[in-house]
Amino acid sequence: MASRLTVDDLQLAEAVARHGSVGAAARELLVAQPSASRRLATLERRLGTPLFDRDTTGARPTPAGRELARLAARLLGDLDALPDQVLAAVDAPSLSVGTIQALSPMVLTAVELELDGVTILPEVDHGPVLVRQVHDGTLDAAIVTVAEQMAIPRGLQRTPLGESPRVVVLPDGAPPLAGGSRPFAGRTVVYSLIDLAGEATHRRLSALGAVPRRGPTTEATLRIARELGCPALMPELTARWYAAPGDRIVPSPVPGAVRITLVTRTPQPAALTEALPRITARVLGEGRSSDRAATL
Repeated sequence: MASRLTVDDLQLAEAVARHGSVGAAARELLVAQPSASRRLATLERRLGTPLFDRDTTGARPTPAGRELARLAARLLGDLDALPDQVLAAVDAPSLSVGTIQALSPMVLTAVELELDGVTILPEVDHGPVLVRQVHDGTLDAAIVTVAEQMAIPRGLQRTPLGESPRVVVLPDGAPPLAGGSRPFAGRTVVYSLIDLAGEATHRRLSALGAVPRRGPTTEATLRIARELGCPALMPELTARWYAAPGDRIVPSPVPGAVRITLVTRTPQPAALTEALPRITARVLGEGRSSDRAATL
């Protein structure tokens, strides 16, 4: 197993990737270029894989180098923010809350509005990563969609917040779904389910006549659907958040719903417990029944 990387390792990899040059990275880090080159070669030996393709024109990251540089930039940014976060904790209570990218506008807006007087330290990542961070103690809470589909470490508490049914978004000008057993009848359908049901849904869409296409993110899924003039399949709460004027939201021929769950350590933070009903209502878009009836 490779030994733990140091801050110097992260700074070097990030700087070389950003500048595309070992020499430029060395100048920024105030080290000699030969020393930077030796350190980079040592790092590659420790990891067991090349990080950069180097020649007389510069240094280009390999796939491993790009991933290391991406993670290094994020970790170094967190380190830079540590002093301010520590000082902020002296003056005001804080709560670190994580969620997935698709839910981040809803969740982070809700906690900011409903946890008045509490400093929110947000985190956006994949669901399993967030659950692990709660278990490790680096997050106070995570609102995710995979808690019912994965093994949760011992000592964590799951609080179901509700569920959102799947719907189909038809962009402005897109024809309605066909009737019968093949409602998608040869049409491309872009989908973004934000949980672990993708493979089963892909098969179900094919059985209903669709040419399924997984969307990279929820927002991108809708943009792709609008460009192609094709249906998009996603949970209702994300469809409503990201929909544009002219989009029509109709019931989905593919059954199912995404489950929203709060994951915390025990005991649950008191401030979060008190505000949870209001946070849940905001996240799930409750109280919009008249709007819902008009579009479904």
